[in-house]
Amino acid sequence: MRRSKRDLIALSLLLVVQVFCASLLVGETLLRALGIQHRPMSWELRELLEIGAVLGLVCGALVGIILLARGLRRQKRAEEQLRQVSGAFMELMQSRFSDWGLTSAERDVALFSIKGLSMQEIAALRGTAEGTIKAQTNAIYRKSGVSGRPQLLSLFIEDLMDDNMIPKMPESLHHIESGPAIQLVN
Repeated sequence: MRRSKRDLIALSLLLVVQVFCASLLVGETLLRALGIQHRPMSWELRELLEIGAVLGLVCGALVGIILLARGLRRQKRAEEQLRQVSGAFMELMQSRFSDWGLTSAERDVALFSIKGLSMQEIAALRGTAEGTIKAQTNAIYRKSGVSGRPQLLSLFIEDLMDDNMIPKMPESLHHIESGPAIQLVN
């Protein structure tokens, strides 16, 4: 069973136990306040129920703290992996741009194009004419051996899908928790 499913089951059980324990603690008082008559229980049984309810609430709080800490550790690992993948993607792009012999201006235009900006938006950002951007994108496509933006983007996606591109977790984070926090590639 996956850890997230186990955690969901644990949280559900925790909620049930805590609701039950809380209802035991306030049940008699609530019945009295609503004017509902009930058969009184012995003080020994009442004491045992209250002790059990308090212990259940304390245990529930402890389990909640453990699950919260585990979730925070997973989030930290996921954020670290995302930072690493983002850095790997930028390195990959710069390497490809160098391999293709793109000029500095073409690199900027290629980056904006990969980010999904239109020709008009790229021209406005770079302070150049739209015709210049069109010429630069044609040069980028020619140098990279593709016919358009979708193919250019697919070159990078294919490289990122390669198992070798997915960074390994640094040793400093291995002690946090075993098992992957996120699964990047199946």
